Amino acid sequence: MSPTVLIIEDEVDLAHAMAWALSRQGIEALCVHTGREGLAALRRSPRPHLLLLDLMLPDLPGEEVARAVRADPETAGMPIVMVSAKDSELDRVVGLAIGADDYVSKPFSIRELVLRVRGILRRTGQDRGGSRPDRLGPLRVDHDGRQAWVEDVPLDLTALELRLLSTLVGRRGQVLRREDLLDDVWGTTADEVTLRAVDARIKALRRKLGPAAELLETVRGVGYRLGTPD
Repeated sequence: MSPTVLIIEDEVDLAHAMAWALSRQGIEALCVHTGREGLAALRRSPRPHLLLLDLMLPDLPGEEVARAVRADPETAGMPIVMVSAKDSELDRVVGLAIGADDYVSKPFSIRELVLRVRGILRRTGQDRGGSRPDRLGPLRVDHDGRQAWVEDVPLDLTALELRLLSTLVGRRGQVLRREDLLDDVWGTTADEVTLRAVDARIKALRRKLGPAAELLETVRGVGYRLGTPD
């Protein structure tokens, strides 16, 4: 099951941007825009695995929401990432003292935020890239151990090829544009040269997958997808 994140953020466009970026990493996100909506959402089942909390909400201070989360035995252990325009050292100390697991100051990089969220989910065992390997037919990938096997034979992959395979496995069934892969795997923007580099690396990866190569599909004119075995 995919990990889930509750986003409590009154800037609607920012909340949706964060949710979209998380969804691209296989993380489900629910957006609410007030503290009371957030507390109500936390009382419903199933509860999210992590809370992204803006501190400057229109109805309740984010600090009050965080204290309520920590005071409830049902949510006391839920990781909290605070997001705020308050960026002084004192604000960070107060946020962490309340019980935040991380504190991110606005403006921030969405990509960096997603990496921090994934890191916390991985440490708490909720990220799909956590300790249990993913298996698709003959292919098995251990994201944390940075290893992959086909029919229990270890694959000789470069670090970049392993990141590429891990991204495809984590978003299995989704068609990923070359631009998406460049952003997620290479951390760079697209141009004619870099797009061709994606194609070349996909070709090399497919060759190394051997009996599992048929799982890696080319969606002509769009991108690539790691399918599921028949």
